[in-house]
Amino acid sequence: MSVIETHGITKIYGRNVIVNDLSLSLERGQIMGLIGPNGAGKTTTIRMIMDIIKPDSGKVLILDKPMDADAQNHIGYLPEERGLYRKQKIIDSLVYLASLKGMNPSAARARALELLEKVGLSAHAEKKIEQLSHGMGQLVQLVSTIIHDPALMIIDEPFNGLDPVNVQLVKDLMMELRSQNKSLILSTHRMNEVEEMCDRVCMLNKGQQVLYGNLADIKNRYRSNTLEVDYDGEFPRLDKISDLQAKNGKAHIILNGSTTTQDVLVQLVNSGLVIHRFEVATPTLNDIFISIAGKKNV
Repeated sequence: MSVIETHGITKIYGRNVIVNDLSLSLERGQIMGLIGPNGAGKTTTIRMIMDIIKPDSGKVLILDKPMDADAQNHIGYLPEERGLYRKQKIIDSLVYLASLKGMNPSAARARALELLEKVGLSAHAEKKIEQLSHGMGQLVQLVSTIIHDPALMIIDEPFNGLDPVNVQLVKDLMMELRSQNKSLILSTHRMNEVEEMCDRVCMLNKGQQVLYGNLADIKNRYRSNTLEVDYDGEFPRLDKISDLQAKNGKAHIILNGSTTTQDVLVQLVNSGLVIHRFEVATPTLNDIFISIAGKKNV
């Protein structure tokens, strides 16, 4: 049974189709990266999943059931726009938020202290939220998202404002949750983290689902779109490509949909460039993102 399924969800404001006919699913123990350029429809998609706004058509199922109050208790949501009770103590805020998800106070307190220990904040449990640094506040917000042991966590830009140590801490925590058979939807612009952590990817562009499926399968599908070249001389300007990085005798080229490997090779040979290696490479997720959305949108 899927933890979440969407079937053809669509949202229209006036004449603008914000999300169009989006279907996806996520199994237990999987992490899905929800990616796309700014304005692609990611936040609207999350809000429809969370029942904050209603789709104009289509449906959302949580644990094979329509969204209701019980289904809400199976979800943890960390929005990009954070919100905590700044005058409240950390422990009191976490217990209160957990109680809204149906936890009794004693269980919520024990769970809060356990998670604060895990993120290195147990010594700060009695401090007020307003006394915390931005990064510490981010970690408390993450704890509030997972405190009630939800089956599905939707986490929007969890790494914003975190230093490298805390980025790794959050990544480790998310991978631990996956190992416990929890499911996560991770919305972020950080392609390296998506590539490192996610089993599946859903990419939106202008409200359309333009990429969806297993990450390894997607990378194999786009393998012919990425070239690596070792050369001597001045690298020429190339026509009809999505991106080019050429420096110190090494070039990384991302093709667009209309250009073939042969087209690029002909251009390079005709330019007189001395070529030592010309190879189709396995693309990074960032390469694939650029080839679909265009570098101007990254």
